[in-house]
Amino acid sequence: MRVIGGFLVGIVISTQALALDLGNLSNADAVRGLKDALSQGSTAAVSKLGVENGFLGNDKVKIPLPDALKRIEGGLRLLGMQKQADELVTAMNRAAEQAVPEAKSLLLGAIKNMSVQDAKGILTGGDTAATEYFRKTTSSQLTAKFLPIVTRATAKVGLAEKYNKLASRGAQLGLVDEKQARIENYVTQKTLDGLFLMIAEQEKAIRKDPVGAATGMARKVFGLIGK
Repeated sequence: MRVIGGFLVGIVISTQALALDLGNLSNADAVRGLKDALSQGSTAAVSKLGVENGFLGNDKVKIPLPDALKRIEGGLRLLGMQKQADELVTAMNRAAEQAVPEAKSLLLGAIKNMSVQDAKGILTGGDTAATEYFRKTTSSQLTAKFLPIVTRATAKVGLAEKYNKLASRGAQLGLVDEKQARIENYVTQKTLDGLFLMIAEQEKAIRKDPVGAATGMARKVFGLIGK
């Protein structure tokens, strides 16, 4: 709870606090405190998801069969393919769990490269301002990191290949969303969605109730602003 509680503790800093020198707290300290809190929180989110059952055992982020396949799931079951469908669901979620740890260095890099303007936007933004910052600055890189891992994991399941053939034809006919035309692209996007959802949940919670012990500069920022 210490790590999670530290996430975005700097969010409580108001615009006025950023403009004023509150004793030992400088603007530079405020930015460092925010970065410290973001580092703690993003690491916690990755740690929660990047383990066995991090996706499969969490209904909030568990990756379901693509809509295109779900529509024919009943037919698959009648054909005795329930086992294959279940195997595909497991493989998709295991792929996500394997891919997510690759996010840590990219998220920390985005924090390191954050400008003062970015920090102010997060501190004074909405409930998910930090999450949107991460989404904007890391989505493309995360996709590139996740996709090869997901592709290798899902390729081991026979139904994935059958789905790709079916969905590709459907996409050509306008019957299947292009985003779901290949299973690996679908899983990669769902992995990103799950990661950002977990980060957003922590961000909302700390904005609503910024309690708990942070560490380092994040603790200092919260301690001074909370007085």
